[in-house]
Amino acid sequence: QVQLVESGGGLVQPGGSLRLSCAASGSIFSIYAMGWYRQAPGKQRELVAAITSGGSTNYADSVKGRFTISRDNAKNTVYLQMNSLKPEDTAVYYCNADILGVGGPPVDYWGQGTQVTVSS
Repeated sequence: QVQLVESGGGLVQPGGSLRLSCAASGSIFSIYAMGWYRQAPGKQRELVAAITSGGSTNYADSVKGRFTISRDNAKNTVYLQMNSLKPEDTAVYYCNADILGVGGPPVDYWGQGTQVTVSS
C-alpha cells in the first residue's frame, strides 16, 4: 500500500508563514496530480492547491498569491509554502495524491492531516 506522510503544521501568528511537506512511499509506479485540501471545523473539505505531473498548478481563489505548491518528483514529495497567513486559513490540511500502482488503475490517497492554526 501507499502512505502519505505530512509534516510542517503548527501555530503561527497572522502574517506568518509555514511550509507543509508530504512524502509518498510504498508501491508506487507513478504519481499524477498531487494536491492539498483543508477542512475547518463545521466546514466541508476544500481544495487549496493542486499540481499535475507536468507541473501545472491551480489554487483556490482565497489563497492565490499567498500560497505556492511545488513538488520534487525524485523524492515523491509535494510542498505547500504558505505566506501571509490569515486566521481563516486555520484548518486541518490534508495531502492528496493520485497514484498509479503496478497493474492497477489510479487511486487517490490521503495523508493523515496536519493542523494549521493562525492566531494572535
